[in-house]
Amino acid sequence: MSKGWGVALALLVIPACLALRPLQAFAQPEAPGAPSAQSPAPPSPSASGGQPAPEVEEAPGDMPPPPPDLVILVDKVGVNGRYRLGVFGRKPNASQPQVWRLNLWEQTLDRLFISTDVLDCSPTQPMRITGGSGAGNGRLILRELNPGGAITPANRLDHQIWWAACFPEHAGKDPATLAAEARRLGYSGTLVERDQVVPGARRP
Repeated sequence: MSKGWGVALALLVIPACLALRPLQAFAQPEAPGAPSAQSPAPPSPSASGGQPAPEVEEAPGDMPPPPPDLVILVDKVGVNGRYRLGVFGRKPNASQPQVWRLNLWEQTLDRLFISTDVLDCSPTQPMRITGGSGAGNGRLILRELNPGGAITPANRLDHQIWWAACFPEHAGKDPATLAAEARRLGYSGTLVERDQVVPGARRP
């Protein structure tokens, strides 16, 4: 891992699992050191070119509405009901121009989980750093990616989030269709994808 990733890791906001509760409670952190979630504005179509954020059907009245710039990447119904994952709140890193932060919005009918990923858009070291719900408590996962390479069920979401952060005009598109665009943008498509788990990497 390069020295520059020390800065990126320090910028990562570790997620707080937001259980269903009254709106005013969303101003309070779930646990010491965990970020609080703010109630965003009502939804409107995203300007980033992805799918507009749909309204939440039959959501309880105290569930906060989706943010206006939310782009839905996953919308499916399983044995546990409906699940949506979207991204919003893209922000640059002033000290590392190729690094962006992007918020994840994971929602079921009665639960909401908000976290922040750090994405490196460099052609030489494209990467997703995540501490989202799939990472487990107290862990960060560093995923080196290969934009323009093979897309599988195992890496599809990583690439969807990476494209939404690095090239928001392609947010919501199937990354398997973006191989030619990745090469046009300077990505070789031949990098090796690998994961690195950093245990206990919570901000103080």
